[in-house]
Amino acid sequence: MEAGDGKEHFLKQRQVLIFFVLLGVAQAASEPRHYSVAEEMESGSFVANLLKDLGLEVNELAERGARVVSKGKKMRLHLDRQTGDLLLNEKLDREELCGLVEPCVLPFQVLLENPLQFFQADLRIRDINDHSPVFLDKEIILKISESITPGTTFLIERAQDLDVGSNSLQNYTLSPNSHFHLNLQDSPEGILPQLVLDKALDREERAEIRLTLTALDGGPPPRSGTALVRIEVLDSNDNAPEFTKLFYEVQVLEDSPIGFQVAMVSARDLDIGTNGEISYVFSQASEEIRKTFQINATSGELFLTQKLDFESIQTYTLNIQATDGGGLSGSCVVFVQVMDLNDNPPELTMSTFIDHIPENLQETITAVFSVSDPDSGDNGRMVCSIQDDLPFLLKPSVENFYTLVTNGALDRESQAEYNITITVSDLGTPRLKTQHNITVTVSDVNDNAPAFSQTTYTLRVRENNSPALHIGTVSATDRDAGANAQVTYSLLPPRDPHLPLASLVSINADNGQLFALRSLDYEALQAFEVRVGAADRGSPALSSQALVRVLVLDDNDNAPFVLYPLQNGSAPCTELVPRAAEAGYLVTKVVAVDGDSGQNAWLSFQLLKATEPGLFGVWAHNGEVRTARLLSERDAVRHRLLVLVKDNGEPPLSASVTLHVLLVDGFSQPYLPLPDVAAAEARADPLTVYLVIALASVSSLFLCSALAFVAVRLCRRSGAASGGGCAVPEGHFPGHLVDVSGAGTLSQSYQYEVCLAGGTGTSEFKFLKPIVPNFLGLGEERVSEANPFQG
Repeated sequence: MEAGDGKEHFLKQRQVLIFFVLLGVAQAASEPRHYSVAEEMESGSFVANLLKDLGLEVNELAERGARVVSKGKKMRLHLDRQTGDLLLNEKLDREELCGLVEPCVLPFQVLLENPLQFFQADLRIRDINDHSPVFLDKEIILKISESITPGTTFLIERAQDLDVGSNSLQNYTLSPNSHFHLNLQDSPEGILPQLVLDKALDREERAEIRLTLTALDGGPPPRSGTALVRIEVLDSNDNAPEFTKLFYEVQVLEDSPIGFQVAMVSARDLDIGTNGEISYVFSQASEEIRKTFQINATSGELFLTQKLDFESIQTYTLNIQATDGGGLSGSCVVFVQVMDLNDNPPELTMSTFIDHIPENLQETITAVFSVSDPDSGDNGRMVCSIQDDLPFLLKPSVENFYTLVTNGALDRESQAEYNITITVSDLGTPRLKTQHNITVTVSDVNDNAPAFSQTTYTLRVRENNSPALHIGTVSATDRDAGANAQVTYSLLPPRDPHLPLASLVSINADNGQLFALRSLDYEALQAFEVRVGAADRGSPALSSQALVRVLVLDDNDNAPFVLYPLQNGSAPCTELVPRAAEAGYLVTKVVAVDGDSGQNAWLSFQLLKATEPGLFGVWAHNGEVRTARLLSERDAVRHRLLVLVKDNGEPPLSASVTLHVLLVDGFSQPYLPLPDVAAAEARADPLTVYLVIALASVSSLFLCSALAFVAVRLCRRSGAASGGGCAVPEGHFPGHLVDVSGAGTLSQSYQYEVCLAGGTGTSEFKFLKPIVPNFLGLGEERVSEANPFQG
């Protein structure tokens, strides 16, 4: 028996499960049938006959087990299987079932158990005028100052009517009086009654006024409700309370606890004393608002007195009145929005995604995706965003679909890869979000030419270099990638067509290394310029160029060359020095040059060998040969000096020069042959000595003849008044004077006059003293002062 009961119980559960499954399917597939009935009809009242709608005969109702089912525990409808009539099980109160919602509809289903089938239907409950307008406050107290001017409007409590449509509240009337009339204002909540002051009040004449306010609905027959309006006339109060905000909007979660502070309103009154004391009350509040909210009359704090239900009521509009002790009042509106709990994060579905984008395209679609959120209201409204610093834009397309596009052309060289985070956030509290990460790679395009590290390169190579010497490297980089970044180097044609560039340098096309093809000579070519080009391997190829300036550095490869005295194998030059010369007397100056540059061309002079050491000296920096002491009779007549000229290179190079000096008592002494010392040294080669003597004699004879000829001509022109001597002319430098200027490093110019003295019977050679115009009248004893020692 127990086993049979368990099996029967299992079958019933299975039938119930199948029933609800089929019930859900039928609700989605069938079209509901509509019926209506007036409210307050007695239990058992006829609603409709269902035989025709069900398509059944009367006897089939019982056979198929027809019955009415509906949601909830209460069965408000009943199906008579004998007649097919749909009857009421109980009296229906539309206001209790639906409140102010219109239309008021009760869904139900007709179930046929064998075979299983059901029909969906609903019952609309029509409103009847069964409720009279009711004032929640039977006595409405208004405190009005006697200083209030006529025309002032006072908002008073409105009546509540649970009926809807034409049966709801439609009008207000006010008992006749001489001070007020009634003004009715339409609003979304219904008709709002306002008292308008027609005549100024006088507290001394009448301290209180009692009026009857009547509310009328529109039902047949009309119903009414009344309230007593008691007006207390106060002394003058000229400042009404003013709210800091006329409209408050707050959002409250539906699971907020009882006692939760919803908002806090605040009003101020510039009056003092009782006229400045403010109290807060609800104005024109429905019974539902009074059950749900409570306001602190002193602080203006608004609290919950019962739980909120988002599914029942989503918003509340609270009218709050602030009244001071003088009877003036101000009002504000608090709009309370019940927030649905946000317990579902948004979802993102990627439809299309392109992960490689060429950098030269303007606006490219990268991704297409859709978003969804099962929540409602703000909890189901979503916003999509990406990072602000990315060159991408999110564009909405159709509902809840977005496209991710590039904001102009991308530059791979600036950034080759972008990590994009798509954030989908709802507007709930707290906000829930979903993030989806994608990576976009930018493909390279050859849009960057190679760039040299320098626009101008300066390379230095020392002369006499070995061929194929590496003299430097130029470097260019390309911001592109792959073949677009592979750089090749080449030499461009020179600007100077005469420059043999092909024989001077070459370049390695792969790494930019420059090589000198041959040995360079600083003295022939000190610098030259080369233009180098760098091109990538892109299509089309891009290129750039740089200027390479090659400086040839000097080597000490040139020995000093003596310009004076000449060392060309001709008759040696003999310098004449009077025995009366003082110490520091300038004998001559060795002039030399060096083909090198810099310190390689800095010359120094040194006396290597002398016939009589200590008699002559050479200044190291300018090559001047001077007497080192006073001459004496014991000094030899003929002297031979060997001077070394050396540069400052590394290693130093040098040249030598031989000087011949003849000591004479005066410049009128006949010119003597070369010293015996020279002849003794030349005995080893008699032929050479003879040749030298012959050349010297011929040269001397020619020189003397030329000088004599010039002197005779000059003396004839100037007249023979001076007794046959040669006078030194003043003014412009005469043509018969020899100007030995400071060549090379000589610091002073010297002028010498050569002439032949007549009347002596023999030709006498004279080498006169230097001529200085400022000292012509001082005599021969001042000759040395006219040529001071040059330090």
